[in-house]
Amino acid sequence: METQSSNDGSMNLSKYLSASGVCSRRGAAELVEAGIVSVNGIPARTPGERVTPKDRVTVRGKPVFPVREYVYIMLHKPRGYVCTMEDPHAKKKAVDLIPLSREVRIVSAGRLDKDSEGLLLFSNDGSFIARMTHPRYEVRKTYLVSTDGDLSPEAIRRLTHEGVRSGGDLLKAECVEHMAPRKYKFILHEGKNREVRRMLESCGRETRRLRRIAVGGLRLGGLPPGKWRHLTKEEVRRALGENTEEQK
Repeated sequence: METQSSNDGSMNLSKYLSASGVCSRRGAAELVEAGIVSVNGIPARTPGERVTPKDRVTVRGKPVFPVREYVYIMLHKPRGYVCTMEDPHAKKKAVDLIPLSREVRIVSAGRLDKDSEGLLLFSNDGSFIARMTHPRYEVRKTYLVSTDGDLSPEAIRRLTHEGVRSGGDLLKAECVEHMAPRKYKFILHEGKNREVRRMLESCGRETRRLRRIAVGGLRLGGLPPGKWRHLTKEEVRRALGENTEEQK
């Protein structure tokens, strides 16, 4: 399947959506299948169809355009903010803490639930979003967690070896390190919904505080809650090119 732009500026719809920061090329098929992508008012039939600069492409009725310049942002999400981009009734959206031009449409690379805090990445680069979130890349996520009580050695062994079942999912941590009384460091490969909280619940423990401090080689550092910054070119390069060995 051809993915390069032709002389008339046309390209595959999947590439167009990725270049617009909407999703990765792989994710385009899911959006098209869901019937939320239209070209000139007609629902798209396949992510492989050609579109030109003269075509009007919409997602959920909103026009999207290829990005002229990519942005990569790290936010320290405070507790009480949600990662949803679509809910008009959400009073505290994490993305609203980043006052960019309306023409710059960024999405989050993964999520943190409302009661969690810490490192959250945003970009308008579909390839970057996919690189940070797709399970096949096994990008490590590191969390500091406070609980209502200590985990037994057997519980830690179970979380890091065979894993636990919750809501039909197998949840397994790469590492659970006891840092201090009732404080742990969790390192995970995936980002299932409320994964750490569900792991602790399976062990009879309650999460008191959960803060993500790293995604792959990108670390929160001393960025204060509610503040954000652009990633450096070196950080973006490492994030897009890192492998599992580099994350150790």
